[in-house]
Amino acid sequence: MREREVRREAVGELGAALRDLVDAAVRTEVSLDELAAATAGARQLAASLRAETRGLHDIATVDDPSTGERWYSPVYGPGNPVAPPMEASSTPDGRATGRVTLGKAHEGPPGLVHGGVVATLLDHVLARAVRAAGRGGLTATLTVTYRRPVQLGVPLVATAEIGTTDGRRTTATARIVAEDDPGSTLAEAEGLFVALRPERAADVFAPTGRDVDAWTTRT
Repeated sequence: MREREVRREAVGELGAALRDLVDAAVRTEVSLDELAAATAGARQLAASLRAETRGLHDIATVDDPSTGERWYSPVYGPGNPVAPPMEASSTPDGRATGRVTLGKAHEGPPGLVHGGVVATLLDHVLARAVRAAGRGGLTATLTVTYRRPVQLGVPLVATAEIGTTDGRRTTATARIVAEDDPGSTLAEAEGLFVALRPERAADVFAPTGRDVDAWTTRT
């Protein structure tokens, strides 16, 4: 366990450095010669990291698949250079909160967050709320309503809470606001999550070679 924690710290530090690199890459206006030098350096770094890799379906050693926590999640993963990353928390009563500030790498219209990124953030807090309540499941439907433009560089808060439960089906609702203007909804969503039967989960996650129960029917 201690070994995994040490590796998680190292993975998180690399992820932070790479996020800084991504931000620099999407904002740079350096000369062509400097772009060429940066390209060569990036390719050399990629070759170094590929010296030892896992397969496409393999679970990372820093992950905890039984709880659904993924260290390379594109939403909150400390090791993922394209993750914002969102800082998320949840409570057993089926509520979740995520805090995040989005930069140039997640831009859609000039100065605004891409709508698909907003939907991804909402989907994540919805799923986290469902899981916190002890319900497994994958997103079956996601309906997003965009109320106001979401600005880059503004601290955001996304909240979600579980709704109704019927067998393997669970609903939840979520909204995103600016931290300094919590009364104005920027976007909101309704999600339906369906828990997999154990045998179906075994089939879906078979390529990982692991028993993953965070997305299965719970009692």
